[in-house]
Amino acid sequence: MNFLFELVTPEKKVYSDEVDMIIAKAIDGDIGIMANHTPIVTPLAIDQLCIKKDGKKEYIAIGGGILEVSKEKTMVLVETAETPEEINIQRAKEAKERAEERLKNPDRDTDVKKAEVALKRALNRIEVVEKDK
Repeated sequence: MNFLFELVTPEKKVYSDEVDMIIAKAIDGDIGIMANHTPIVTPLAIDQLCIKKDGKKEYIAIGGGILEVSKEKTMVLVETAETPEEINIQRAKEAKERAEERLKNPDRDTDVKKAEVALKRALNRIEVVEKDK
């Protein structure tokens, strides 16, 4: 049984289709959504969003957001969403190295929290591209 799923950023609708299941990382752990799921609203972490449709899996890197399940549809609202084709893997690897260096050798001007988030985003992008191979 399928349900309508939409993934939306402030700039565009990234995905809109009938799907079998989605899996996302909520703040307190992974959550799987299938048709007729109980209505909920929950914050999402920086991680991959897995979309299952017709026996295939598609991964999208998201930068956190909100998951809302209603009777009509399931919607994920995020600040950023990148498909494997949109990710520049070299740029992601360079961002990972910069963030790791900032965390390894912080000075008094280093925003550690910002560096940790940058590292999470870079690792997420790299993992999404690697899963798509």
